[in-house]
Amino acid sequence: MTTAVVAPISPAVRFPALIVACLAATWLIWGSTYLAIKWALVSFPPFFQMGTRFVAAGLLLGAFARWRGARWPSRDEWLNAGVLGALMIGGGYGATAVAQVSVSSGLVVAFIAVVPALVALAQLPYGVRPSALEATGIALGLAGVLLLTQGQGFAASLPGLLAISLACITWSLGTVWAQRGLPGGRSLRLAAGVAGYASQMLVGGALLLAASVAAGERPVLPPDGRALACWIYLVVAGSLIAFSAYMLLLERTSATLASSYTFVNPIIGLVLGATLGGEAISGLEWSAAAVVLAGVVLLLLGRRRFP
Repeated sequence: MTTAVVAPISPAVRFPALIVACLAATWLIWGSTYLAIKWALVSFPPFFQMGTRFVAAGLLLGAFARWRGARWPSRDEWLNAGVLGALMIGGGYGATAVAQVSVSSGLVVAFIAVVPALVALAQLPYGVRPSALEATGIALGLAGVLLLTQGQGFAASLPGLLAISLACITWSLGTVWAQRGLPGGRSLRLAAGVAGYASQMLVGGALLLAASVAAGERPVLPPDGRALACWIYLVVAGSLIAFSAYMLLLERTSATLASSYTFVNPIIGLVLGATLGGEAISGLEWSAAAVVLAGVVLLLLGRRRFP
């Protein structure tokens, strides 16, 4: 993240139209997907839902890449897609869906606001040190998440808390490793453009389907109408558009800026969960979410420049 908010830098230079569109996709679309995941669980169990979602999106994106004449990934690029797909899609999305079986969508998205702090911590082995303001933001964000776990939602579901914690850790590691490679120096570069995104979706989705079989999950067929509509929305808006936008941001901006979606998602997720989803969120949990968001704001303001 940067001090673009503070420094007199032209938005046209720092934020071209494509970057703005990608930020909008991750900020706005992803905020609504948590309630969609919750509603889709009626017919599509966690691993099955996420696995089929990403396999479908990966096939569509891969077909588009081939139609455009894109080069198909090499063996090493498929291996890299496997590592990132296991972390970001297998761990990040799979564990998030598991958490939402027992925890409200609003609380899950509020917890995920800790990702920028985890991303900043995961960059320490690469010599990226947080400024004083960033460090304050990290501490405040982690304190807010700790407070959030004391509310009725997470206190009543230890499995949900462990699942969403795992999701945040694996997603943050995948975010940093996608940009900087493994700590030992090995690059995790994907194939260029949409072919790379498609390979990551296909491998991650396949791993989730394997987990679904191992867990003995059984979808409800025929699916509930609202659940099916949510699944389609997750494939098109959540995966094809927003996930691809996030990966593009990782290619062209900082990991911290790419993770700034966690500043807007909790607001959208909490409001949609409390209104459309009818979820009960206590005053303590609203306050905790506000503390987490304050930490994210400080973290964003503390970043001096894009890498």
